[in-house]
Amino acid sequence: MSNQSIGLDEPLYRYLLEVSLREDPILSELRSATAELPQRNMQIAPEQGQFMALLARMIGARSYIEIGTFTGYSTLAVARAMGEGAEIIACDVSREWTDIARRYWRKAGVDDRIVLKLQPAVDTLNELIADGRSDQFDLAFIDADKTGYIDYFERCLTLIRPGGLILVDNTLWGGSVIDPDKSDEDTEAIRAFNRHVHNHPGVDLSLVPIGDGLTLLRVK
Repeated sequence: MSNQSIGLDEPLYRYLLEVSLREDPILSELRSATAELPQRNMQIAPEQGQFMALLARMIGARSYIEIGTFTGYSTLAVARAMGEGAEIIACDVSREWTDIARRYWRKAGVDDRIVLKLQPAVDTLNELIADGRSDQFDLAFIDADKTGYIDYFERCLTLIRPGGLILVDNTLWGGSVIDPDKSDEDTEAIRAFNRHVHNHPGVDLSLVPIGDGLTLLRVK
């Protein structure tokens, strides 16, 4: 996990932020608040949030599923990009972290666009499918328990429309994916996911070295 892009030394990373990042004050305040938490590395990098917002604008996204919300930085970045009237389903199991998220969503005036589901994400995704929501969402972001990645992806593949995007975080996993001495459950799950989507016939694929590795999957 990383809250800045991997593979960049500090001077180059600072330069990237200096010439690229356009973080609004509320996002910056949320990032600072999250930095006080022991789990702060679970937050996406600000340049990744900006990149995701750009992707949402590029595809004209109006509906978004987020699997793993934490303190709501990615939710807020994408909600801002989608504008008024957008539909956002945010999935998490922690009320403690998402209470922080709710506070900043309200402050930013986007809370009316966001439905927070505090239950296992697979349950929420299954409910959406059962409710006839297949092919009705434009964008999904997967950033939750790594052992669930393949299950989340397969359900998002049903829910995201053709031409929509599925974004998957942590797919370089701090470099552990190529470390032969790493065989823990999460690392093996990321490796299995990367293999699963590499030649998947239902998506176009690009793994981008932003944040901790962000896999972009365009649904065919």
